[in-house]
Amino acid sequence: MLVACVWPSVFMITNIQCSLITFNNMKILNASPGFGRELTEDEVRSFLGNNKLNIHLGTIDSKGDPNIHPTWYFFDPTNNKFYIETSKNSKKKENLNRKNIIYYCVDDPNPPYKGVRGKGKVKIHENIDHNIPIAEKIMVKYLGSLAHPMATSLMSNVKDGDSVILEITPNYYSTWDYTSNDKKNNSKTS
Repeated sequence: MLVACVWPSVFMITNIQCSLITFNNMKILNASPGFGRELTEDEVRSFLGNNKLNIHLGTIDSKGDPNIHPTWYFFDPTNNKFYIETSKNSKKKENLNRKNIIYYCVDDPNPPYKGVRGKGKVKIHENIDHNIPIAEKIMVKYLGSLAHPMATSLMSNVKDGDSVILEITPNYYSTWDYTSNDKKNNSKTS
């Protein structure tokens, strides 16, 4: 069957049926229809909240060139938003000051592959009192403790106002999980 799928500013014709699941304002797409499956809302929250993978952010610079920024993040499952701490002089903040649209991807590079990507709008927070507890969550997630020397250094930047928090509100979550494909492939070789 030939199906036309339209999703925000994307038009694609394929012979595979597209799927869209919407849960509580969390729009979930299957990134690989016919090969793997989309994650459920709970799986998206668990995947984004319970790993130490980097988020890869895509922005556009002043010349119109794409920039990719791998970085640490905190995902808040209560509001479905991402939070990133970055220098107020960073290239990503400079790019986002011009246009507050961002693309993101969090994916596990190890089989069976799984991930979440999408597009969202960014709000830049400069208020130190707002930023400290969010930055602390990021440091603990990746470094295990605020006593870690790197956490101490990064938190000093936050407390001095040299950092900002990027708050990403996703428009959608395009997800994939090849676990079932991996099980099928393993059963064929057994």
